[in-house]
Amino acid sequence: MFLFSLCAGYAQKKATAQPTLTLAGLFNSNISYYGQVTTEKYPYLLLNANYKLSSGLYFSAGGYKLLQGDSGISETDLGLGYDHNFTEKLTAGIAYRHSFFKKDSPLLQAANTDNVSLSVENDWAVFKTSIMADYAFGRQQDFFLSLSNSREFIFGQLFDSKDQVSLEPAIELVGGTYRFFDTYVEKINNGKGKGAGNGKTRIVEVPDSGFSPLSYNLRLPLNYYRGNYLAEASYQVSVLGKKPEEIKPVQSFFGLAFYYQF
Repeated sequence: MFLFSLCAGYAQKKATAQPTLTLAGLFNSNISYYGQVTTEKYPYLLLNANYKLSSGLYFSAGGYKLLQGDSGISETDLGLGYDHNFTEKLTAGIAYRHSFFKKDSPLLQAANTDNVSLSVENDWAVFKTSIMADYAFGRQQDFFLSLSNSREFIFGQLFDSKDQVSLEPAIELVGGTYRFFDTYVEKINNGKGKGAGNGKTRIVEVPDSGFSPLSYNLRLPLNYYRGNYLAEASYQVSVLGKKPEEIKPVQSFFGLAFYYQF
């Protein structure tokens, strides 16, 4: 989901009057679902393609490949969305995505195959604010609300006048329901999930499913732009609001990403 929105955002940042195709690849040290993680770490690769028309309509396709404890493609998704610039600083968007998961997928989001999101972003010059509301549905139904504030610091050129280095720290608060975790726990206790451990069952305490804070995130992405491509190295710290007892309250993630736009 994070890469889905990043691709749309990068296409928007580099927007022209012509349609654009953005290809992206991302590595991360552990998979996260609105800041939530499983009891077992899952580093992964994610590939995504985003085609955006000059009207603001875009189409997306992508897939996850877990690098530990899973063979083949773990998840693929198809999506479409629309962004509209009300002013140079105010943008709103709507998007829909459908995901296809393997039967024994260890991903937390496997409970919800469909997602509809609404987003609003405004650049206040001093910082940029983004608000996103997500409705995820499928086997379970969950609602999430994210509030993010960020600021971009441009350090200028690294090699010549054609490139640019920037840092855009962001603070994000995420709230939502927790029903998606019920499905994960059910798989664990039935010995079906990848974390089940040779069919042995173990009990994981599940918080109630009412709307509440899920995570508080600090993200530090270092970006390098040159021509039509962008390379990014990022570090994220997440403090979990609601979690099972077996999961550490503070999680950290390291990521690498590459985008190329035609």
